[in-house]
Amino acid sequence: MIAAAPQPLVLRDVHVPPAPGWWPPAPGWWLALLVIALAVGVPLLLQQRRRARRRRWAALFDRDCDAASAPPVQVAAASELLRRAARNVDRHADRLQGQAWLTFLDGTNGQPFSAGPGRLLEDGGYRRRVDPRQLEQLRELARARFVQLMEGRR
Repeated sequence: MIAAAPQPLVLRDVHVPPAPGWWPPAPGWWLALLVIALAVGVPLLLQQRRRARRRRWAALFDRDCDAASAPPVQVAAASELLRRAARNVDRHADRLQGQAWLTFLDGTNGQPFSAGPGRLLEDGGYRRRVDPRQLEQLRELARARFVQLMEGRR
């Protein structure tokens, strides 16, 4: 019997496994996503909390001024609130009087108190009658300054 000739080996191409899918991502991508989310989310959260705090302070200012019955009493209430808030910036600021007080309230925003509608704080609480337009201008100015002082900004 004749031995059969060996069959030649049939070589086939290398079988490459399929490429990995994009899901689930590698741990490094999860970490990168977490860092990006924190870098965007934390400042947004802080900004939202700051806005909410400012709204609460403005509402407190409005509520206390609205509780006063007459316009001169509203001027006095605004002055009292500003003096309380001034302690956040300088613990002796609430003791200032006259022009020194108005100059302190001006801060770095020009002269809205010492040369503008804020001058009503100087004697508006003692007047018999206060012009409603002047009172409204004062309240807007004082509300904005109250919020700044509550934040601790000069």
